Amino acid sequence: MPDTVRKSTWPKVAFGDVVRLSKERCNDPLGSGIERYVGLEHIEPNDLTIRSWGKVADGTTFTSIFRPGQVLFGKRRAYQRKVAVADFRGVCSGDIYVLEPANENLLPELLPFLCQTDRFFEHAVGTSAGSLSPRTNWRQLSEYEFALPPLDEQRRLVGALRASTRTEYALCDLQVSLGLLLSSTIDECADHAATAGSTLALEELVEGDRPITYGILKPGKEVSGGVPVVKVRDFPNGEIITDNLLQIDPSIAAEYARSTLRSGDLLISIRGTVGRLAFVPEKLDGANITQDTARLSLRSDINSEYIRAMIESSFVQRQIASLITGLAVQGINLGELRRVRLPMIGRAQQDELIREVAAIRDSTSKLEVRVAASRAIQKSLLHRALEDDE
Repeated sequence: MPDTVRKSTWPKVAFGDVVRLSKERCNDPLGSGIERYVGLEHIEPNDLTIRSWGKVADGTTFTSIFRPGQVLFGKRRAYQRKVAVADFRGVCSGDIYVLEPANENLLPELLPFLCQTDRFFEHAVGTSAGSLSPRTNWRQLSEYEFALPPLDEQRRLVGALRASTRTEYALCDLQVSLGLLLSSTIDECADHAATAGSTLALEELVEGDRPITYGILKPGKEVSGGVPVVKVRDFPNGEIITDNLLQIDPSIAAEYARSTLRSGDLLISIRGTVGRLAFVPEKLDGANITQDTARLSLRSDINSEYIRAMIESSFVQRQIASLITGLAVQGINLGELRRVRLPMIGRAQQDELIREVAAIRDSTSKLEVRVAASRAIQKSLLHRALEDDE
């Protein structure tokens, strides 16, 4: 990468000096043989590859044409960091800028990486106007300034960035494969047990003196040092985030002793986002939950991780989906939840399945670390080459 002395000689240019906004339009994309369209929803944050799209034949009002190699930049809500490189011809939303090099001073392959730098996004967000749906405009975006590396330096940078990106994508593809392996491993076990007729209702799998129940209807005001209360939003990704939990008056919690939590209890969300799962950690022993969450105090003779895996299975998820009611706020009735049937196998088999599941999840976690490291390398390369002025 460039040293400080060499970099100080690079010319300072405006984004609009080396990048052009394409204004190619087509009022009849279907008649022109264009098959696919791309909206903002089809571009994933921090992913340069377009992995989904819509079919023009199904109807679209988009008229902005893009071609292979051009860069698509989401100008609406730029903080979402949506940038992608087209590898097919199509039309896109008016909330997407179609960009390409304006001259030979900028390599086309470097443009998407330039649009991914933190400083560029800060400029785009800082020049956006509008409260509910802020948009940046081309005039202000084109004023973004940066030091332009010479072409030989651009080629070296592109080579390094592409290698890092290929590594990241390969790791992400492997993550997807592991996710499919995890799902198929759980589903195969569930389907085999269900086919054999070995199922039990969820209410049969909890301790007799701690039936399935929801939590507090009206937690009341926050009380410093009070009883922690877990809401659905507190376990978005399978684990309870224990920082900043609502704390309520102990007298209110005492009125809802029936939903008091114990370490190892399994929580499942029953309103809003239905089906989220999380185990109660030891530090939340004695805490409580809100009415949007149900508590499962599982029997000690059953592997609790097995029950969680079965709830995540397609066999059980189909049941839960069929029982969800409501439009504005969806939910599942507690009585219906209690009768949901789970495939059951012997304890030794449960333990064996969970060992397999744990191994897959461990591999996935290790991959996440490697993906993060790959992204950090790419970010460092971009910063040193295109952002660091020192």
